[in-house]
Amino acid sequence: MIQLMVNGKRRDVEQPDSLLALLEQIGVDPRIVAVERNGEIVKRTRFGETPIAEGDQLEIVRMVGGG
Repeated sequence: MIQLMVNGKRRDVEQPDSLLALLEQIGVDPRIVAVERNGEIVKRTRFGETPIAEGDQLEIVRMVGGG
């Protein structure tokens, strides 16, 4: 288990292999979110290769459409 800060809340999760694995683990569809990791935007194409480590701070924002 590792501790992360996700959207300002402390969260304990199983150690994921990547950001993509973390999103799947917490039930978030990677196709409809933008993610900032430790103050830097992560491109969606890099979710699968972006490592997650103890203490990382993540902001996960869901895309909302409409008019």
